[in-house]
Amino acid sequence: MKKTTLLSLAMSVVSMIVISSASAFFWNTGVVELSPVKGQIAIPIKDISDGKSHHYKVRATDGLMVTFFVLKSSDGIIRAAVDACDVCYRSGKGYVQDGDFMVCTNCGQRFASTKINVIKGGCNPAPLERSVVKDQLVITMAEIDRNSWYMQYRQK
Repeated sequence: MKKTTLLSLAMSVVSMIVISSASAFFWNTGVVELSPVKGQIAIPIKDISDGKSHHYKVRATDGLMVTFFVLKSSDGIIRAAVDACDVCYRSGKGYVQDGDFMVCTNCGQRFASTKINVIKGGCNPAPLERSVVKDQLVITMAEIDRNSWYMQYRQK
């Protein structure tokens, strides 16, 4: 084999190891479990206004633990999405943030933060309807329940 081919192969293997390690680390730390109150979950805006993705989980009515992320995108809008997409949800791997992009840890696709909740379907993070009420980001449990099917493979 040529040196360039070996180098490319080695770099690919190292990249996959890093992504897998980051994914394993992520799933074991940094996900905040929420408890619904009166059929909704509320997250203080001050806790999610730093431009970083924040990952949460909440138990849906069907018993599945639904993991999702929220972030304030570079255009100043607070966005929310299930930590899965229509294509890769079976992998159960979710997304990590890389600057102004969310990156699928299964296929490596990159999604601009400003397009979350705008572009739906396919490989895009599955959007969650949300609203801002006073100083809280609010997501209804009905919305969580509608999207719990994305988590069925993660919990088997």
